[in-house]
Amino acid sequence: MGWLEFALAGLAFMSTHLIPATPRIKGPLVATLGRAGYGIAFGLLALGLLYWLILAAARAPFIELWPQEIWMRWVANIVMPVVILMSSYAIAAPNPFAFEGRASGFDPARPGIAGITRQPFLWALVLWAAAHLLVNGDLAHGILFGVFLVFSLIGMRAMERRLIRSLGPAEFARLAAQTSLIPFAALVTGRWRPTSRPSWLRLGIAVFAWAAIFHLHELVIGLNPAP
Repeated sequence: MGWLEFALAGLAFMSTHLIPATPRIKGPLVATLGRAGYGIAFGLLALGLLYWLILAAARAPFIELWPQEIWMRWVANIVMPVVILMSSYAIAAPNPFAFEGRASGFDPARPGIAGITRQPFLWALVLWAAAHLLVNGDLAHGILFGVFLVFSLIGMRAMERRLIRSLGPAEFARLAAQTSLIPFAALVTGRWRPTSRPSWLRLGIAVFAWAAIFHLHELVIGLNPAP
């Protein structure tokens, strides 16, 4: 029954993520709920199903693949603040390249978070999945976080190709001139230089979110994240 619940939770979670990629489903929902309402509703649904999926993985039969070492916890605790910081600066930021961003307000000459990477939230998911894969060396969690890792990487390329088809290669190249898909590649190659200070509000949100997640992790997930 543990494996069945895990499979059902995974299927439900993955199925809901077909909604943003299916215009004939997403379109009527946006028309009915409004763009903000759709975003809130989809976000709550995704979070609820992710929570179920994580709990289902914990209830699945335990089959160890590798033992957990203390250094693995340190790696996860170092990576997670970066994950939360990237997510805070990504969500609803002017960034037409990413599903979590918004097209309005984007300036190709001052790309903001897109100057670091066009897909900040998906890179945050990659780091989140990799860190949790490292510290959870059993089969169920290996499947869970391994799938998140692979699909986040695949999703980046899929979104890039979809946007190039939608905008056309010339317009995409114009918008992306000072950006990069690989984090900090535009900075290293000299195509982008920061021209404004980071938002203190988003930094404050990230700090608050990290503190809340760290202290509530044991209560919500059932495991203490401290090394």
